[in-house]
Amino acid sequence: MNKTKRKIFETSMKLFAEKGYDATSIEEITATVGVAKGTLYYHFSSKEEIFNFLVEEGIKLLQNSIDIKTSKFSNYIDKIKAIILIQIKIVVKYEDIITILLSQFLGKEARNQKCKKHILEYVEKIENIVEEGIQAKQIKQGNAQAIASEIYSLICSCLVYKAKNEKIDVMKLYKEFEDTIVEGLKIK
Repeated sequence: MNKTKRKIFETSMKLFAEKGYDATSIEEITATVGVAKGTLYYHFSSKEEIFNFLVEEGIKLLQNSIDIKTSKFSNYIDKIKAIILIQIKIVVKYEDIITILLSQFLGKEARNQKCKKHILEYVEKIENIVEEGIQAKQIKQGNAQAIASEIYSLICSCLVYKAKNEKIDVMKLYKEFEDTIVEGLKIK
């Protein structure tokens, strides 16, 4: 991605997260980036295309991180721990993308459906890991879909935690989640 496209991407992400998609205009994006509309349209055909690019990149980042980290472990509890740690790190580093995804999860417009589809695909990825862990008798019996949704919801709780505390100590928060959530998944 060239420097101008990256600046458009980063500025749009920040504005969409702060103001929302509908309240952000192309004019505001170009003024903030400091480029002409023609330059923006050279890289993106519309505000919707910018949004779609943000969503695709955000989900790709999350899914690729999960795939890489979980492939390193054979134990399913360790895979779940990796997912939790990655989610906390992504909220800390890419809060704007997560805010955009979550803010557009509900609704009937195409962009809402796109966000919902991507989030549900990601939760299904976690669900498959949980289900495999249950089958391997490494995770206690339970509803894999509910457990996966709970693990995904850590993203939301991290945003709430961050809003109240401003700064997140990643490892301290991870330890808290490990103590409460991961311990509950272990077979005793």
